[in-house]
Amino acid sequence: MRKINAVISALVLILFIAHGIYGAFVMTDITAGGTFISTMLSHLLLLTLTSIHALIGIVLTVKSIFAMKKSGVFYFKENKRFLAVRISGIAIMCLIAAHVVLFMGKNEESFRLNLFDEASLVMSLFLVLSIAVHIICNIAPLFMSLGLVKLRAFAGDILFILSALCLLFGIGFLIYYVRWL
Repeated sequence: MRKINAVISALVLILFIAHGIYGAFVMTDITAGGTFISTMLSHLLLLTLTSIHALIGIVLTVKSIFAMKKSGVFYFKENKRFLAVRISGIAIMCLIAAHVVLFMGKNEESFRLNLFDEASLVMSLFLVLSIAVHIICNIAPLFMSLGLVKLRAFAGDILFILSALCLLFGIGFLIYYVRWL
């Protein structure tokens, strides 16, 4: 199950990057939004891969908690990464629901949103931050699960690129917020 989750995680990461880049371009008014392809990509990301990844994560978390309970020792200090991944995953699930509600709606041929106010900006930035924490905590285990141990030498470079992309996504939200003012 962990190998399947690793493959799905890699696909979710690729689709998330594509969705984020496209979304940043739409929010900064570089490209038009609401196309059929972008909508289908968003639905694929949310409904299939992200849901399957979340379900597998929940199953593995429950198994881990039962194993810790059975042993009688939880090792909270030693399992900081485990807790960070689970907490950021729960935050992502809640924030994705808010993200979908915020960016839903169509008016004729142009894509319209609800008012993008301060609360929407903060929610969007927390979503990017939660995803960044989730990725940073999981990139090394993902490489190991996929058998890409030699690529671990490039983990710093990959994390730098992912951090730059998350910064781009956050800047896209900020520019979009300023455009609403």
